[in-house]
Amino acid sequence: MYARLHGDGNEQGSVTARVLDGRALADQLRDEVAPEVAAFTRQYGRPPGLAIVLVGENPASEVYVRNKLKTGREVGVRADLERLPGSAALTDVLELVGRLNASEVHDGILVQAPLPGSLGRDAASRVFDTIAPEKDVDGFTPGNVGRLVQGRPTLVPCTPLGIIELLTREGVPIAGRHACVIGRSEIVGKPMALLLLQRDATVTICHSKTSDLAAVCRSSDILVAAVGRTGLVTKDFVKRGATVVDVGMNTVTDASVAASLFPEGHPRLARFRERGSMLVGDVHPSVADVAGALTPVPGGVGPLTIAMLMMNTLRAARARVGASGRSPARIS
Repeated sequence: MYARLHGDGNEQGSVTARVLDGRALADQLRDEVAPEVAAFTRQYGRPPGLAIVLVGENPASEVYVRNKLKTGREVGVRADLERLPGSAALTDVLELVGRLNASEVHDGILVQAPLPGSLGRDAASRVFDTIAPEKDVDGFTPGNVGRLVQGRPTLVPCTPLGIIELLTREGVPIAGRHACVIGRSEIVGKPMALLLLQRDATVTICHSKTSDLAAVCRSSDILVAAVGRTGLVTKDFVKRGATVVDVGMNTVTDASVAASLFPEGHPRLARFRERGSMLVGDVHPSVADVAGALTPVPGGVGPLTIAMLMMNTLRAARARVGASGRSPARIS
């Protein structure tokens, strides 16, 4: 499941950290969930159903949605795209979600973020509040958040759930360790902290107002960076041997920024010059020199998020038909 990062044959360069390979685990999870989806389909005469709502034409969202639809179909899930134009009103989105709530063939509903700014500042909250909790495969509705806070999770946000699955399967100890989460978003930071806490870690949540951020992070055994700031986490943030999880997905187009991340002659810098852009995380690549284990970007957390979405869809389908049993993802 993991490897060491080396200069020969690996674009990350000559480093020592163990790679936590999210892409490999995502492939494994898809292989595990596909026969369970097939068994559900045989028993109930229909596959688990996922509806993805896409409003507008955000290029990044188009890519994410396309990957979700592709993965769903690969594992046997009915994955339908419900598209609305960028000119749609908030009432149009809410009406669509209402129809999907009543759908007999859709067990899960995912509204792709971000929503167009024209819908209003509170659009996301209003839309998420409208999704039926039993179909909320993103785990964002107040009911599902409340159950997570109480330690009774049902549908949990996919990215934090995938990180827990990765740490567990890679044998990274959580209980009794100090975990630090940089970022307090509703999508990653807060649920990540709760899931770590429920596994008996001592958890610190850091944010833009945290004093001496590097020192706080340097005391942790597990460091999760989820703020969307390119290369924020440097070696000064990391205790030697710590596990570092990089949730950031940042597109770099500035040559000076690329040069600050990778030394001259590095394969990734050469590819940047060919393409004019590259995807990087919140963690500076040099962290691999001191970390004990590290998720790469790309190929770390991103693929796991989609795999966990498929598992949440199966979980929601089983709950709707009253089926027993558990999917491979461990949430308790």
